[in-house]
Formats: sequence, C-alpha cells, structure tokens
Amino acid sequence: MKTLFTKQALTQMSVGFAIGVLLLLGLRFATYSPERVHYHANFAIYINGQRETFHSPLYYEEKGGASCNVSTILTPNERVHMHDNVGDVVHVHDRAVTWGAFFQNLHWAVGDGFIKTAETMYLADDTHQVQYLINSHAFQDISNEVIHDKDRLVVDYGNTSSSTLQKEYGHVSTSAATYDVGKDPAACQGNKPASFSDRLHHLL
Repeated sequence: MKTLFTKQALTQMSVGFAIGVLLLLGLRFATYSPERVHYHANFAIYINGQRETFHSPLYYEEKGGASCNVSTILTPNERVHMHDNVGDVVHVHDRAVTWGAFFQNLHWAVGDGFIKTAETMYLADDTHQVQYLINSHAFQDISNEVIHDKDRLVVDYGNTSSSTLQKEYGHVSTSAATYDVGKDPAACQGNKPASFSDRLHHLL
C-alpha cells in the first residue's frame, strides 16, 4: 500500500510538473516581446529655396546591412541610415541616436549657424540664417537632439521668412508611421508585433 501511494504521488507530481512547465512556456509564448529598436522619422532640407534630393547612391545603406536586436553592436551606419533611394525617411536601429549622428553618416554636419554638405559649408550671416524645426518646434542646434519615432524635421538655409519655413515644414513627409509597420529593407521588421515563429523560436 505504501509503495502504491508513493507511485501515485510520483505520478501526480510528474503531471503537476508537466502542467507547470506548459503553463510557463505558454506564458512566455504569449508575452514575448523582442527587444528591437527600429523606427522611422521624416526630414527635408532646403538650401536657398531648393530642396535637397539626396540622389547619390552613396547616401543609402545596402539591404541586409543592419540588425534590430539591441544586444548587437552596430556600426554608425547601421544605427541610422536611409534605404532604397528614398531621401526623406530615416531608419533608426538603435537607442539614443541623434540627428547629428545621422547627418554625419551622410558626410554632412549640422549645428548652430551652419550646415555642411559633402561639398559645401553654409554659414549664417547678415542675410542668411540656419533654421531647424522638429515637429513644428524651433531649435538652434539639432546635432545632439535624439531622433524620435515619427519625428518630422525641416532644415533651412537662406533668407527664409517664417511663413515660408512653415510651408517647407508642411511638405515634410509623414510616411514614417507607414514604414514603422512595414517590412524593412535591411531584413528586420519594423515595430510589428512578434510573429508566431518569433515566439516559438524564443521558447527553444
């Protein structure tokens, strides 16, 4: 009788353990949220009334060149870049990435009173000014401003009135939200929820 009770107890314990494991795995499956950083922002640059087109392929990161995993050490170009000759969408793959870092990857520079392109330095003077608007708010220097999801930036150099600057800002794309939920050219997803395969892989 004692032996039978022990076998029954062991069986119950085994079943209880198996149920507990299944519940734990089910909870991990249901609540899994990958630690990814991948979001987008939009921008436009006007120099003396002309919008920069960023037509050179040198401004764009090749496909497959970035990771979304926060545990991966990224190069500066992997952290923030553009893709596919779309010259108004910024792809951000890391935390605390600044506008200054983005422009540096383009071989540009921005700062208080200047814009430097790959070829030319534009300095503010008596008749020209450098102006920055992020989400309609004016900034004197954006080099250390962190790029946030769905930011809209306009950079302007010239003898530009406030009304014209607002019109330029109005022409900044709002496509970042669409890119956030789309498939990324660099072979990682945007801010889409984890897929069934992602969750299953997390359990293994």
